[in-house]
Amino acid sequence: MPDMGALLQQAQAMQEQLMNAQAELAETEVTGQAGNGLVTVTQTAAGEVRGISIDPKVVDPSDVETLQDLILGALSSAADNAAQLQAEKMGPLAGGLDMGGAPGGPQLGA
Repeated sequence: MPDMGALLQQAQAMQEQLMNAQAELAETEVTGQAGNGLVTVTQTAAGEVRGISIDPKVVDPSDVETLQDLILGALSSAADNAAQLQAEKMGPLAGGLDMGGAPGGPQLGA
């Protein structure tokens, strides 16, 4: 049977680590690009878009669709980069608590 005091301490430590990681992700900026850098999006790893840079040579009033596609591509790229950073920061926290069970996972009620 697991030591409930130790389990509670472990849960509190994980909660603090999770809160710290979330705060760091909220401030860490990532970028995404499309069209070889013609459109760049800057956002936090938590998903808040902070800026978009568009090279004037892709602004063609007769071809708005290309610019729209480039913006969507840059947003998607930034989101992918944010997700990768989130996985790196939050991955170690996804292991969960040691419930005293077998290495394959917690075995409650066994």
